[in-house]
Amino acid sequence: MIQGGFILLGIAAIAALYVVMIYNRLVSLKHDTSKAWSNIDVLLKQRHEELPKLVETCKQYMQHERETLEKVMQARSGVSTARKAGNLSALGLAEGRLHQGLLSLFATAEAYPALKADESFRNLEARITGLENAIADRREYYNEVVNINNVRLEQFPDIFVARLFGFDGFDLLQFSDEEMADVDIKALFR
Repeated sequence: MIQGGFILLGIAAIAALYVVMIYNRLVSLKHDTSKAWSNIDVLLKQRHEELPKLVETCKQYMQHERETLEKVMQARSGVSTARKAGNLSALGLAEGRLHQGLLSLFATAEAYPALKADESFRNLEARITGLENAIADRREYYNEVVNINNVRLEQFPDIFVARLFGFDGFDLLQFSDEEMADVDIKALFR
């Protein structure tokens, strides 16, 4: 009888250890997801700060292109609002509008040789392009971490531990159809 008690105690200890391992992995995934989002947020803030400088530099040369500049600033505002609210679906749409606005702005700048030659513009264009690429990389990583987290939350036996301790899934950062569509370069130069 004592031997049976030790066996049950051993099984209970192994089960408890297994639950602790699952719990720790879920905590790790939750924090990985938060960290991935924080990395995106930092880049969005940096780009948010750089865009007014770019627009101001362009205004000096592009007096007839106010509509393009205004679209970029409106899209910037939309990204900022969605980011602050933590609304990923609105952020995806706003990011699409901003991306299209920047493409249009850079294409329009081609018609202004003095602007393209301006060192400040070239530096800002390179900085914003670098930030755009870094944001795209971080979005991909964020979605991968979210996917891993969400799959673990639905897998057996993790689902029981997740429900017991109230772990929730995260939303993927998705983008508008407009952003995922091929860019019509000819239209940008009209």
